[in-house]
Amino acid sequence: MPLHLTKVAVGCRTIPALEKRIASRASGGEVRVVTRMRPKRMAEILEGGALFWIVQHRLVACQKILRFDDRPDGRLDIVCSEELLSIPTVPKRAHQGWRYLAPEDAPHPGDNDDSGLSLIPPTMYAKLAALALL
Repeated sequence: MPLHLTKVAVGCRTIPALEKRIASRASGGEVRVVTRMRPKRMAEILEGGALFWIVQHRLVACQKILRFDDRPDGRLDIVCSEELLSIPTVPKRAHQGWRYLAPEDAPHPGDNDDSGLSLIPPTMYAKLAALALL
């Protein structure tokens, strides 16, 4: 089963802002996301994994990971498809860099949110998460 990555969309406070960022960085059907760290589990990710974006403490969208490309400066490009798929929002604490997401924990486009957590306003959710109540 493919492994996924999560990444905070730093500077994007809304989903339309993330969509605009992805569209502005797209070239030839691909989007490159720069990272300093090389995933140790790249082979699992390349089996069909996706990059899940976090906006306002919620997983909100994903992109299929196509490959990883080394850069001349020693960093790594996570090369994703330019298609940004909306997913049912799922609470997720913010973190630095990227983190792994197990396939069974990953939401899928078209899934329903039965928990009701996606209905909590982002600011309230952030406060509850800071208090470790979520």
